[in-house]
Amino acid sequence: MNPPHKPASPCFGSGPTVKFPGWSFKTLENALISRSHRSAPSLERLEESLTLTRQVLEIPDTHQIFFVPGSATGAVETAMWSFLGTRPVEALAWDVFGYRWQLVLEEALNIPGQVLTGSSHAPMPDLTNVDFDKDVLFTWNGSTSGMCVPDGDWIPGGRKGLTLCDATSAAYCMALAWDKLDITAFSWQKGLGGEANQGVLVLGPRAVAHLETHAPVWPTPFHMSLRREGAFHKGLSQGWTLNTPSMLCVEDCLQGHRWAMEGGRLEGLLGRVGRNKAHMDQWIASQDIFAYSVQDPQVRAYSTLCIKLTRESDDPWGELRKITALLAEENVAFDILNHAQGDPCLRVWCGPTRETDDLVCLTTWLSWAAKEVLTL
Repeated sequence: MNPPHKPASPCFGSGPTVKFPGWSFKTLENALISRSHRSAPSLERLEESLTLTRQVLEIPDTHQIFFVPGSATGAVETAMWSFLGTRPVEALAWDVFGYRWQLVLEEALNIPGQVLTGSSHAPMPDLTNVDFDKDVLFTWNGSTSGMCVPDGDWIPGGRKGLTLCDATSAAYCMALAWDKLDITAFSWQKGLGGEANQGVLVLGPRAVAHLETHAPVWPTPFHMSLRREGAFHKGLSQGWTLNTPSMLCVEDCLQGHRWAMEGGRLEGLLGRVGRNKAHMDQWIASQDIFAYSVQDPQVRAYSTLCIKLTRESDDPWGELRKITALLAEENVAFDILNHAQGDPCLRVWCGPTRETDDLVCLTTWLSWAAKEVLTL
């Protein structure tokens, strides 16, 4: 017999993620569509989005925040092309996306003396061995592996190199150590369920000083250019953008941040994520069909939980595809199969826009679907 209740939203995918509770198309009815992004009203919306980003994420006033093209991917690549190359770099990887940045270093930038630590399937490396005389590139939360750094304590205050952090799936879901992050890239798409469009870059004082003294060592496309007349382009932190953003997406960003403000800002978001994690922990402990892919809770991600089948199988991907197809057919869960280049597992979004009651329903259906498919 099928479980009696279904989630209010079947959107459990890890990007794009589920909209915040109460969202509807009416929340976008005041979007400045057909208006220039350089008009005064549009600039006000863009600047308000940046202000609310600072307030929700508790970003210090010492840091510059601005939008760049290409969502989170564009933000990471803009940071790599704008800041790396003046010293050796150490790039850490423990998921698909960290490994993707290593490929950019290896195949495009090819910086002398660079060190590539880990891979798309690697365990968390010993962070005490990271050389901070180099620039260090890492992903805070590896969403395809379900693995994240425990905190920012492993990053020294007296480092010589810059830290460049891909904070996708971590921003709005975890407390980031802004004093240890010189360059941080993410988008509002993940943590707030926004429509993908612009990426976000946050620069600490050391990164801004670097721009003032070091031009990129290679030609940089205009849409990645963060300098004007030899200095940081300060107009960016006032709402100016390097390309034309969708004002419809900007409105979606604004509404997501306003929802977060009303719900207690970062503390409220983290509380919602914590309740989601508590339920998933309880469910994992209550059954023996599924287990977390990452056993060590100190480095286990909790916005994107990766869960695997516990039994040995010659075709784990095939079994998982059957489970996810059954759940999609029942309109219970969409898009929870892990990234094709990751390990065979399910990947469930547990970020702040996800209601815990929906996870309660999902896990009941997961147990049901597994028994149907695996004939347990």
